[in-house]
This record gives sequence, structure tokens and C-alpha cells, in this order.
Amino acid sequence: MTALPYFDPRQVPVIGVDNHLPKVRPDALDPQALIRRFESPPVWTPELLAEPRFSGGAPVHASVLVPLVMRDRLTVLLTQRTIHLSSHSGQVAFPGGKADAEDADATATALREAQEEIGLSSGFVQVLGVLPTYTTGSAFIVTPVVALVHKGFEIQANPHEVADIFEVPLDFLMDPANHRRHAIDWAGARREWLSMPYVDDGRERYIWGATAGMLRNFYRFLLG
Repeated sequence: MTALPYFDPRQVPVIGVDNHLPKVRPDALDPQALIRRFESPPVWTPELLAEPRFSGGAPVHASVLVPLVMRDRLTVLLTQRTIHLSSHSGQVAFPGGKADAEDADATATALREAQEEIGLSSGFVQVLGVLPTYTTGSAFIVTPVVALVHKGFEIQANPHEVADIFEVPLDFLMDPANHRRHAIDWAGARREWLSMPYVDDGRERYIWGATAGMLRNFYRFLLG
């Protein structure tokens, strides 16, 4: 779920932790295993596809890059958005944004936005495939584009859009013991979401809402 007005998701109690679910096996998180999974995807069902709408605006197509950085343990590269942005300000997010008319497809949007937001050159990016679209409460129809990021890449945050860039181990995010459930009644509707807080050198990176939802679908894809 994306942000509601005057809303701090950290203040909403945890109503459950999904430690009863299996984590993705380590061998399934190997780069070659991920390549094979996207080449021959399983029959699976995404768990989270849309949030309750809280915006009356027209739907907007967008893409994000889910960058899997080639370390000893694969990591997911994420950004902290600046607080002055008109949408999703201050939140943890994948690099990405609205589709432009010149973009050939959703993958082109994700690669362009990653270049613009964090300076990630597409020459270091190996696209694996896409996950099902995720529609946010603010009416963005988001296509997650999953890719490996090879060694030698350089990044630099666009200061207008990105306050910080960091990485979280993929195996942490693919372990449901780290997936927390939240719910709140707001504007006459029951709204539920996941969070996956990660502590990075003593600093909590609060992953929640749309970003957590897309990661949960990735978990289901790899587990399927």
C-alpha cells in the first residue's frame, strides 16, 4: 500500500508474522537458477495484485527495476525516495517511474528510469523477465522488471528523486519469517499490507506497501 495522508505505517501494530511459511531454498536464489526459472516459469498465483484506491486520478502505467546485484549473496538494490516528491515521498522503493510515450515497452521504462534515478547503466543489467503488474492505491499500474546487475557497475543518486541507495540480501527478503502483516480501517475500508523491515548498520530500512507486495509476489514466483 502506498502512503495515505498523515499516515506513518510504522505506528500500525503488527497483526501477524508469516514464519509458518517456507523460505525459498538457497539453491533457488543462485543466479543460474533464477535465469532458468524465468526461462521456464512455473504455474503459480500472485498473492497481491492491487491496493484499495485512495486516489481519484486516472490510472498511470509505470515500471520498476528489481535489481539483483551479483554479490557473494545476491542483494536487492533499493532506494529511499526524497521527502519532497509528490507521490510515495520518503518511502523505500525500487528504481522506476512512469512510462514515457517513447519507451518501447515496460522493460525500456524500467531501464530508463534506473539510469535517470541512480545512474545505473543498462550495459551491466541482464533482464530476466517481468512479474505481474501491481496496482497501487494511487492508481499506478506497475510492472516489476527483474534483472541481474553484474559487477563493475557504478551508481549515483539523482538528488531530486533519491535520498539514499542501499542493498538488502535477497535471502532475507525471500524468507517469510521477515514478512509482517498490518491492517487498518481507513475511509470506510479495511486496508492490509506487508512490511519487511531490515536493519542496515544500525539503521532500519522500512520496506512496506507496494515494494513489499511486489517482493512477496517474487517470493511466490520462486516458491511455485
